[in-house]
Amino acid sequence: MLQPTNTCFNFCFELEVYRRKLKHVSNVMTIKSLTAIFNPQEFQGRGKKHTYFEGWYFKVLNASETKAYAVIPGIALDEAGNGHAFIQVLDGKKKCSLYHTFDIHSFIATPGKFEIAIGENRFSKDSINLDVPGLKGCLHFKESVPWPSHWYSPGIMGPYAFVPFMECYHGIVSMDHAVYGQLAVEEKIIDFDNGRGYIEKDWGRSFPSAYVWMQSNHFTAPGVSLKASVAKIPWIGRSFVGFIAGIWMHDRLLRFTTYNRSSLRKLSIDTKRVELVLDNKNHCLEIVVLRDAATSLASPIRGFMEGRIEESMCSSIEVSVADKKSGRVIFRDCGRNAAIEVAGSINEIIQPCKDTVK
Repeated sequence: MLQPTNTCFNFCFELEVYRRKLKHVSNVMTIKSLTAIFNPQEFQGRGKKHTYFEGWYFKVLNASETKAYAVIPGIALDEAGNGHAFIQVLDGKKKCSLYHTFDIHSFIATPGKFEIAIGENRFSKDSINLDVPGLKGCLHFKESVPWPSHWYSPGIMGPYAFVPFMECYHGIVSMDHAVYGQLAVEEKIIDFDNGRGYIEKDWGRSFPSAYVWMQSNHFTAPGVSLKASVAKIPWIGRSFVGFIAGIWMHDRLLRFTTYNRSSLRKLSIDTKRVELVLDNKNHCLEIVVLRDAATSLASPIRGFMEGRIEESMCSSIEVSVADKKSGRVIFRDCGRNAAIEVAGSINEIIQPCKDTVK
């Protein structure tokens, strides 16, 4: 008889219990779906007919940091199979957003690579070409920093990427990259040469019922990028609080995730600030976000974009990383133009302070 060897949510034990309840688990994943799993940046929704969403998040700032936009293309299918494609645009400085809808058939994803089209708009890991009301132009991305992928851990989801019943999956396309090109915003030309960008994505049925997400790649020195999120994760009739975070520091990525035995030491949230403390075997990551005013965005519920969340793109984020063995702080800085979302029943993910275990 199977016995859990670690925590009550021991990943391997719980997944094996679920597997034994399925009569034909070998048919759950096809070769094509496995190929997609190892390339999370690509479109994951082939064959999906209902209750499904997928969207990519492109964050771009100009070199002077006076303009900040998030461009979010994607598709949404409700429980009845009714769907549409969309391009959502957030102006982080003006704190306003627009949601452009398209016929579902205007969405085209190139097999085997991250390249999608929605009408006349084009998106890939290397560029975006936009043609929506009030926003037109082309941006190119160089020197992208992807999240490392291995056969046992394809992207930021780690082994959870192989689980076929997750409510929401997450992927990082680029932690940081240079931006070049121009956009015409309400017919005014904005130069983005030597700007900075970030790309991630989500897909599945719904966003988590409670989560906090934060990101910045504007620190004192270039080559630093932070992404962190904590969420309530449904799991085989129950739930747990999961987290994924990474800080890219010039030439290495420090990871703090549920699946690599990191620990959530603290999460506190109020209307003005968010405090998050995570540690892994070697390092402790402390984050304090000073929240700026947020803007409403559409979000997926059971596949369709009927929910509402709020995102700020002008918050600040204080970050420190300490070496647990020596106690020495190896990184401390304040990130600018930080994006943050706080959504849902946040009391379900609040974590009182725990002492850091060395």
